[in-house]
Amino acid sequence: MSAHPIRRRFAARPADPESWIKAADAPRTDEAARFTARLTIDITPSLRGRIKIVAFQRGITVADMLRDLLAREFPPTTDGDRP
Repeated sequence: MSAHPIRRRFAARPADPESWIKAADAPRTDEAARFTARLTIDITPSLRGRIKIVAFQRGITVADMLRDLLAREFPPTTDGDRP
């Protein structure tokens, strides 16, 4: 009989919680690309459609457009982004 194949978990949790939000060894050079976090919000289908249309008209992705919008609305503070 053949041996069972080794089963790998789809998304194994890292032992260190900091590694969930920081990827210090990422090959990117800019600070924002190395340290990212996913943000999920609930919006109406109508608003989602309007956002996608505007992003398409501007020739950028929805993610890039929303990152720029959030960066304008919430600029970095002088004490390292702490409230």
